[in-house]
Amino acid sequence: MRAVRVNQFTDYANLEVEEIAALGPPGPGEVRFDVHATGVSFSQSLVVSGRYQRRPPLPFTPGPEAAGVVTAVGAGVTRVSPGDRIVAILDWGAWAEAAMARDVNVFPLPDGISFEEAIPFASSYPTSYVSLIWPHGLEITEGDVLLVHGAAGGVGLAAVEIGKALGATVIATVGSAGKVRVPKDHGADHVLDNSKGEFREAVLDLTDGRGADKIYDPIGGDVFDQSLRCIATEGRIVPIGFASGRIPQIPANILLLKNIAVCGVNYGYYVGWSPVDVRAREAERVREMMTQLFDWTIGGDIRPEISHRFSLAGFREAMATVLARKSIGRVVLMPQEETVDGH
Repeated sequence: MRAVRVNQFTDYANLEVEEIAALGPPGPGEVRFDVHATGVSFSQSLVVSGRYQRRPPLPFTPGPEAAGVVTAVGAGVTRVSPGDRIVAILDWGAWAEAAMARDVNVFPLPDGISFEEAIPFASSYPTSYVSLIWPHGLEITEGDVLLVHGAAGGVGLAAVEIGKALGATVIATVGSAGKVRVPKDHGADHVLDNSKGEFREAVLDLTDGRGADKIYDPIGGDVFDQSLRCIATEGRIVPIGFASGRIPQIPANILLLKNIAVCGVNYGYYVGWSPVDVRAREAERVREMMTQLFDWTIGGDIRPEISHRFSLAGFREAMATVLARKSIGRVVLMPQEETVDGH
């Protein structure tokens, strides 16, 4: 079968699609499936170059998100059967024509959600759900003012939609004027063009000087620094990532003076991406979350956004699209397709 292979840690541009041995039968608790869609994200550029906190053993196929059709199940697997449509979270291995996942990380895909639309449910929506709802995150309540940065990207757009579903007033920031319409179309109450790097005064104006109650930040750097200057007293901020390239340092005196909390949330911890593997322990809570996300989708409260689709051979162009911040929502590879137009 065809797969993108990492034989040594390197820049994604140096990788190739290779012909590798077909997957064997699944072991106990495993699910084998044909991959019809898989996600492309900034984090994978770090994984293949060896700069991510998790370094898969060489050689490996990248990709932790996939949707497709089950072809075989191992002993003890009862939640899915061959022929079922699923979305899965993998440790790695999704940039291929077929993949293997653990049963605990596989979820039946409801009718009405396409394979490519399923990709945000592997990590983007869950990351935002955990960050906005679970107790150690922002704990959004109805009436909160939620400030979402990077709101045209995968996790940012998910946070906009979930925030609105929870009854928050959402202020969204985007990196260019051309992206302003995106979070607006997905329910944001106010959208700020942050291409000039200034949003503090606008946030304070929109909140009558009080600031945002909760802040969701996948950007880091100067955006995080400025967010601390427009957060409400007793507010909460969660750093989701550092797309700016700079990990901010948090002044403890600001936490003290403003009575605010910085919340650390790592969704990967709950699905096996941390040194301590708790995915089995957390399985029921994760399934309940996925059920809620699917229900919101079927009900029209959230709408997965896929801006670009590429064939497996187009993985370099797909990653370049992500790194150049040209994407809206998510970018996907479709390994079962020989050619895809990329848009």
